[in-house]
Amino acid sequence: MMEMWHAGLGWPTAITLLAFSFLGSFITIAFGIGGGAVMLAVLATLLPAPAIIPVHGLVQLGSNAGRAAIMTRYMRFDLLGPFAGGALVGILIGGSLVVQLEPGWIQMGVGLFILWSVLTKPPAFLRRSGAVTGTVSSFLTMFFGGTGPFVATYVKAQGLDRHAHVATHAMFMTLQHLLKTIMFGILGFAFSIWAGLIALLIAAGVLGTLAGRLMLAKIDDRRFGIVLTVVLSLLAVRLIYAGASDVFFAAAPEAPTGGTN
Repeated sequence: MMEMWHAGLGWPTAITLLAFSFLGSFITIAFGIGGGAVMLAVLATLLPAPAIIPVHGLVQLGSNAGRAAIMTRYMRFDLLGPFAGGALVGILIGGSLVVQLEPGWIQMGVGLFILWSVLTKPPAFLRRSGAVTGTVSSFLTMFFGGTGPFVATYVKAQGLDRHAHVATHAMFMTLQHLLKTIMFGILGFAFSIWAGLIALLIAAGVLGTLAGRLMLAKIDDRRFGIVLTVVLSLLAVRLIYAGASDVFFAAAPEAPTGGTN
């Protein structure tokens, strides 16, 4: 019975995931971005490859919904329509194309995506159009999960204050992860196997949101941004290395030695 709460991963792994779920939500509400990528990198390291993106999506749905509920009064609802339309289109296209990739390719893809997200600036067109941002980020989230930095770039371009930025970003990401979770359910992912662990991860994320909100105006953004970039880059490099090792450097099967007749 207790196994349902750690989905067969074991309590040490489950506790590690809970700690990072708390930390990820804390990071996102305190600094506006980054928590989802941290959680994605950890999930990609500890979960079976087929479960990484669906489980991440549902955990992030709960985490962002909690953050959105806490900060509803700061949301810019006038920005929701174009993003929502684009998100629906992106999810439908991505859902029609998503395929089961080999674990090594998924790890490399997630690692490269995280590395690109934290070290480069998304193209200018993503900062200008809510519809385009919704379409592109929602398409990519079906394959690689952590598109929060893309969406945050568009939100930042709106010139919102700190609280409105965090709240509006949470609103967008809640919608995107909801649509993604529905799509993976339609595609047949067995969420029930992971339900207990996901519930614990969402609860840890809500606690992280509450703690992070207390720190929202008290943290040195510049210093933390440097630390976060370093940590995410190291996690991404580890994922790329692990994936490449599986795909390109797996031990070749031993050649038959032959025997004497």
